[in-house]
Amino acid sequence: MTEGALTEAQAANRLMRLAKDIARHDRAYHDRDSPEISDADYDALVRENAALEAAFPHLVRPDSPSRRLGAAPTSSLAKVAHAKPMLSLDNAFSAAEVEEFVASVRRFLSLAADEPVAITAEPKIDGLSCSLRYENGALVLAATRGDGTVGEDVTANVRTISDIPQAIRGAPAVLEVRGEVYMSKADFAALNQRQETAGGKIFANPRNAAAGSLRQKDPSVTAARPLRFLAHGWGEVSEPLAMLQLLAMKKIESFGLPVSDLLKRCETLDEALAHYAAIEHARADLPYDIDGVVYKVGRLDWQERLGEVGRAPRWGLAHKFPAERAETTLEAIDIQVGRTGKLTPVGRLQPVGVGGVIVANVTLHNRDEIARLGLRVGDRVRIQRAGDVIPQVVENLTRDERREPYAFPDHCPECQSEAVAAEGEVDVRCTGGLICPAQRIERLKHFVSRGAMDIDGLGEKSIVEFVGLGWLDAPADIFRLKAHRDEQVGREGWKDVSVDKLLAAIEARKGFDPARFLFGLGIRHVGSVTARDLMKAFGTVEALQAAATGDGAEAELSAVEGVGPVVAEALADFFHEPHNRDALDDLLALAKPAAFVSTSRKTEWTGKTIVFTGTLETMSRDEAKAQAERLGARAAGSVSAKTDLVVAGPGAGSKLKKAAELGVRVASEAEWAAIVAEA
Repeated sequence: MTEGALTEAQAANRLMRLAKDIARHDRAYHDRDSPEISDADYDALVRENAALEAAFPHLVRPDSPSRRLGAAPTSSLAKVAHAKPMLSLDNAFSAAEVEEFVASVRRFLSLAADEPVAITAEPKIDGLSCSLRYENGALVLAATRGDGTVGEDVTANVRTISDIPQAIRGAPAVLEVRGEVYMSKADFAALNQRQETAGGKIFANPRNAAAGSLRQKDPSVTAARPLRFLAHGWGEVSEPLAMLQLLAMKKIESFGLPVSDLLKRCETLDEALAHYAAIEHARADLPYDIDGVVYKVGRLDWQERLGEVGRAPRWGLAHKFPAERAETTLEAIDIQVGRTGKLTPVGRLQPVGVGGVIVANVTLHNRDEIARLGLRVGDRVRIQRAGDVIPQVVENLTRDERREPYAFPDHCPECQSEAVAAEGEVDVRCTGGLICPAQRIERLKHFVSRGAMDIDGLGEKSIVEFVGLGWLDAPADIFRLKAHRDEQVGREGWKDVSVDKLLAAIEARKGFDPARFLFGLGIRHVGSVTARDLMKAFGTVEALQAAATGDGAEAELSAVEGVGPVVAEALADFFHEPHNRDALDDLLALAKPAAFVSTSRKTEWTGKTIVFTGTLETMSRDEAKAQAERLGARAAGSVSAKTDLVVAGPGAGSKLKKAAELGVRVASEAEWAAIVAEA
C-alpha cells in the first residue's frame, strides 16, 4: 500500500510500528553487534519511515528514527559524552538520488546553476564507528558512536590497535579523529578458524567480529584480535585543519592515521559517479568489506553553512551498493531444529565468492519458500548477500529441468517425532516437545521459570551443567536430581548448603499448582491464562490428557471458554505424540501436580474479561492478574469487543487506543485497587 493510499490512522499505526522495529534493530546492530536483518532490509524500513513522515509531517513521533542515531549503549563499559555529535548519513540508492543531493546543496546555498560543486568520494567501510581524542598530541580518549551523543569508553582497547598512534606531532591542541575500526577479510577468516578450533564463538561477518572485539571488558582480548582503523573525518578541533575536505583528510593522514587511498576529490557529479563505479568494480579485491561510497561537499565553509537536519548532515551522503549476486549449485538441503521446535531448511552450496566473501550456506527459510522457488538438490541457483549479511536464494535457474521434487520432512530429524505446520502457518515444527534434544535446554528453562514451576536455584547455567553431565534429559529428571547429590557436592559453585537448598526447592514443587505445571510444559499457544482456563474446566492434568486424546478432542477442547481452535489443535498435536505422553506420564508420577482449586469468589466481575496494559506502579502484572482471577474474572492479553474492563497504567499504548475505539470501560490503577477492595 502506497503512502497516498493510507488513511491518517493507518499511517500513524505504521509509523508506530516502524519506530519500534527500527529501534529494536538499532539495538541489535549498534549495542549487541548482532543484526537480525540485512542492511538492505533495514534501509528499506528507514526509507519507508521517511516517506511516511514526508506525506504526514504532523504525525512525526517523538521517538521517530529520523530523530535518533544508533542506540544508547547498555554494556558494562563506561559511558562518555561526545564533544560534538557523531552524525549518521542519509542514504542514496541511485544516480538520480545523488543528483538530487547535489541539487539540494545548490538550492540551500543559493548557488548559480553553473557554480561548480566539488565533492569528495571514498569507500564506505563496514566497521564500527570510533572517535579518537588527542590533546596536545596525546591520545586521551577513544569512544564508540553509541547513540551519537553518548558512546562507550574503549580507550584501553583502542591502545592495542597498531594502526592508531598513541601520540601525534603537529596537530591542533585538541583533535578528534573519527573513523571506522574494522577487521580485514583475511584476518576475519583466520579468526573464525581459530575460534572454531578452540570451540569459541563463530562471527557472522567482519563487522560483527570487529565490534565484538573492540567492546571487550578485557583489553587483552582486544589485543589478541587483528583490528585496524581507517579515518574518514573529525569532530572537535581547536583550530581548522584546512579549507577543503580533501586537504583536511590529507592533514590527518600526515599525523600518522590511515586514510583510504581511494579518497578522491571529484569536480563534477559525473566524475563522482564514475568513481563510485570504479570502487564498486574493485570491491571484491579490497582487503576489507565496504557497502557503498560516501560523498562529502568539498568546501568546509559550505559544510558549515549547510549544517545538519535531524540526525544527518546536509553536506554528506552514503551511496549504497545494490545487493551482490552470484550463481552456484545447491548441493544439499539440511534441516536444523531450533530451540522452539521450528524446522529450518539450510541450503549447502558449492562455495562461491560474493563481494569478496565465500558463501557456502544459505537460509531457505521454510517449506513454502522451497516450494515457491521449486528447489531441488542439484539445481543451479542465483544467490545474493542482501545488505552483505544474510545470503539468500533469489532465483532457481534450472527449475524446468526434470528432477524429483524435494520432500520436506514430516518427522523431526533430531527425535523422529512428527513435524507439522499449524493451520494458517508456514513453519513446520517438531511435536517432540519434552523429548526433543534440540529443544531440551529451552524447555527445561521454561519449566522451572518463575511463571511456571518457579524452582529457585535452578537457572540456565545449572541446567546446562546438569544436561552436560547426563543428569537432565526431560523435566521429570529434575525430580531425580537428588540421586546425584553426592556427585553434585564439591563441583564448582556447589556446596552442601546450596545443593540441599536446591533439592528442597525441587521437593517443594511436588503437588504444585496444576495450571502452572501445565504452562511449564511449553505447549504451543498455551500461556499462563489459557492453562488456568483449562484447569478450571478439567480439574487435573490427567483429565485434560484424557480429553485431548479421546474422540472429538479438538471440539471438546475448543468448547472451553478462552480456548479456541488454534489452542485446541496445539493440545491435540502435543498429546497425539506417544513420546510426549510417555514423558508426561513419567513427570506426573514424580511431580504429582494437585487438582485445581479455584480461589475466585462470586462477584459482579465473575465471568468478565479484564485487560491490564501500561506500567503498573504498585503491583506486578502477575499480582494484578491474580486479583482479577480471585474476583472470578479472566485476565486477557488483548482488547476485543468481549473485553469488559481495561486497567491502564503509564505508557499504555495501542490497547488503550483500541479500548477507546470499542467503547470499553477504562480504569486507572488506583480505580482498580478500589474495585478489588470493594468486591
